[in-house]
Amino acid sequence: MKVSTKLASGILGGVLFLYAFGAYAFTGQELAGEAKISIAQARITALRAYPGKITDQELEKEKGGSGLRYSFDIKKGGVSHEVGVDARTGAVLENSIEGKHAD
Repeated sequence: MKVSTKLASGILGGVLFLYAFGAYAFTGQELAGEAKISIAQARITALRAYPGKITDQELEKEKGGSGLRYSFDIKKGGVSHEVGVDARTGAVLENSIEGKHAD
């Protein structure tokens, strides 16, 4: 009986770990090896540029800066901003109001 309890606890712990790790998943994660800064660092930079709630995040190749950027949609008071952070330098590349046809 003790073995079954330990096994069940281990499985539950593994599932919870995977669930928590999945919360940090983002579009473009396969490009993360090319980035010099982590998405966590980029999130801090983006929220300093425009405080609010991040509603979407991605890592993408796009013109400007080093060519690799984290892009965050940040909402505050009914207004959505797109903040782009260079994934190699950490510089803010974009901080603009999202239009009706946001990508």
